[in-house]
Amino acid sequence: MAKLSLNQILKTVLIFIIFYCIFLILWIDVKDYYGYGMTLTASRVIASIKDLEIDAVDQNDERVQVTFTPYKINRNILIDIPVKTNTYTFNTPLTLAIMSSLFLFIRKRSRAYGEAIVLLLIVHLLFITTFEMKELTTVLMNMKLQTVSQSRIFIYQFLWSFTDNMVIRFEPFLIGFYLFVRFRK
Repeated sequence: MAKLSLNQILKTVLIFIIFYCIFLILWIDVKDYYGYGMTLTASRVIASIKDLEIDAVDQNDERVQVTFTPYKINRNILIDIPVKTNTYTFNTPLTLAIMSSLFLFIRKRSRAYGEAIVLLLIVHLLFITTFEMKELTTVLMNMKLQTVSQSRIFIYQFLWSFTDNMVIRFEPFLIGFYLFVRFRK
């Protein structure tokens, strides 16, 4: 690997700062739509897995509330799961800025950025999915609508905690590391 010049380092820092500011400003307007779309997508998957139906999806402030109903058992039962979108999207501008700052150091840029965006979407969907599975399983077991299984609750709790505390927190650096290692010049 070639030695970095001071000029390259300064360009990289400048690219990062400029794009971080741009993405941060844009993200303020886009994050609610993004959060709604991601939550709706994950909730549809969860509804089919859990044999539930989505009754309503409401958005207010930085929260999307999904209302599920166990339609085969009783349509009058409503289960509200509030998903705070800021919990999993707060690092997105930083992630995009880090990706942009690696522009000078990666090859196959369209493929690299495409893969990185797909990874970002997968991480966010994983967060929502594990959170909703944990919450729904707990509620359904408490209502005696699902067989009580401590191991199932433990698995969902672990998956969500791992995603929340490890993957989401380090997402910008994991994706940046992935881009640099996989596509460096």
